[in-house]
Amino acid sequence: GYTLGGTTFDALVFGYYDADKLIYAARTRNGFTPTLRADLMKRFKPLQIKECPFANLPEKKAGRWGVGLTAAKMVECRWLNPVLVGQFEFVEWTQDAHLRHAKFIGLREDKKAGDVKRE
Repeated sequence: GYTLGGTTFDALVFGYYDADKLIYAARTRNGFTPTLRADLMKRFKPLQIKECPFANLPEKKAGRWGVGLTAAKMVECRWLNPVLVGQFEFVEWTQDAHLRHAKFIGLREDKKAGDVKRE
């Protein structure tokens, strides 16, 4: 999914699969150029859905550095059918099972969404 902002989006909301459940891992604003944001929005439009696809949302608290996604913050989210696979750099996993300082690298056409797991 993504959060609203500007003419495209503010941040990507992403996760991984644990068995058949999609688990929220983080959101990021990093790694995007204006052209990339516009291109991604074109890919997002046909994938929009009404319901949140993440099994572990909403979270009760925003957490340190705002990595948690509460019901209040989810109001800003737009959800996508979870079929795209992104590659991200990050510093570490937090104690709350979120990614710290994530950066978008690109889409992975060689992977299926259901194959993305936390290792």
